Amino acid sequence: MSNPAQSGNDSPLARPAELLAELHRIPAFATLREDQLACFADAQTLEFPAGELIVAQGDPEHAYWIVLEGGTRIFQRQSDGRDVTMAVIPGQNAFGELAILSNSDNPASVEATAPTRLLKLPEAGFWHLLMQCPEVRKAILQAMAWRSQKLLEFTLQQDKLVSLGTLAAGLMHELNNPGAAAQRAATQLRENLVRLQELSLKLSRYEGDAEQKACLQDLQEQALAHRQPLRMNTIEQADAEEALEEWLRQNAIANEWKVAPVLVAIGLNAEMLTCARSEFEGEAFSDVLNWLEALVSSVQLVDTIEESIGRVTELVRAVKSYAYEGKGQVQTLDVNDSLHSTLVILGHKLREKQIVVEKDFAPGLPVIRSAGTGLNQVWTNLLDNAADALPPEGHIHIRTWEEGAEICVSIADNGSGIPQECQSHIFEPFFTTKKAGKGTGLGLDIAHRIVAQQYAGHISFSSKPGHTEFLVRLPRQRA
Repeated sequence: MSNPAQSGNDSPLARPAELLAELHRIPAFATLREDQLACFADAQTLEFPAGELIVAQGDPEHAYWIVLEGGTRIFQRQSDGRDVTMAVIPGQNAFGELAILSNSDNPASVEATAPTRLLKLPEAGFWHLLMQCPEVRKAILQAMAWRSQKLLEFTLQQDKLVSLGTLAAGLMHELNNPGAAAQRAATQLRENLVRLQELSLKLSRYEGDAEQKACLQDLQEQALAHRQPLRMNTIEQADAEEALEEWLRQNAIANEWKVAPVLVAIGLNAEMLTCARSEFEGEAFSDVLNWLEALVSSVQLVDTIEESIGRVTELVRAVKSYAYEGKGQVQTLDVNDSLHSTLVILGHKLREKQIVVEKDFAPGLPVIRSAGTGLNQVWTNLLDNAADALPPEGHIHIRTWEEGAEICVSIADNGSGIPQECQSHIFEPFFTTKKAGKGTGLGLDIAHRIVAQQYAGHISFSSKPGHTEFLVRLPRQRA
């Protein structure tokens, strides 16, 4: 880097009497004697037009600058390329002592705000000045202390703004999934309600007897008794859905592929539907089961909306807690339920890419007792990243188990893997391997912070082409 001072116009040093008169106008040198002007023997007078750089941020060259005429601006360039003004120094002031006394590179840049004339004293001359002029030394050290305090305040303020920006970006990142899920569920619920009304009107035209009405009432009670879908492992669920779908097809049920998964989710199978099969015939039986599917799926969609809004509320509560440093209350958490809720939230995205999710949830898994919050965000970020990394019809395998005093969760996918050169950076904020506009680079940073800080747990990963696995370990009870 070239020395910015070299671009200034050098002019002869003023005669001793004139120089002393100029220095006396500056408070730090008001008591300077003529015999002490020898400290300025190596100084040079430089002139800069408005807007020209005098000192460059990060420049290791040290000098003490005295502003004789004009004015200067001290500014710092941020990581995003913005220039932030730290201070404006008018004429009859000085700067540069902070970098010399701290023996550090120049912490900021300085530019002329008007045609400016300065006296540049090399580092050696500055130390000589401190030794020979006690009054000047006192004034310079006072100025240095004041500037150090202002620099600290400025740095803290910038850190707060960065933290606020990170928090805001993370909040928008986290709100996107539950917000989109609630919107999709509301749209599907509207369609379901219309279909439910049409089927109800159709069924009302049948002249049903007491047994048929009792059968419908029994089916309705079973549908409304299960507010949440049953928790089943992937193989068990797939077998049950396949068996029921085949039975429905044999009985000429319309939309059997759609009806079977919904009925299995509330624990119904072919044997339990024999009552309805014996009471209703032909098209009526098909209408009854489609009506039941519309009713059950509507209830489940309401649950999805409640879950999504609850997630938004939890995020808002977390932001409040962050802002006011409030203390959370100890609560119990079922990891299997937490994972299942997240899969519901991301269900549309997974179905859209035809991603196969294999669940291997350990039965009877102990609950976690912790005052932490945001565990759903961890699952959301890990599963969302896995879905983005997979091609259509990819596979995600989720496994839970107990190991000692810890609950373990593994989320693996068969995508292309994380490039070796990126693996050491994936938990860094704003680092992303996704295309521009596709990711914020905050998901894994947020997940890491929540696991470590909220739950005193640990998150790790391994990755190679065809297999990437994230492992989360959570203590059952935080000390």
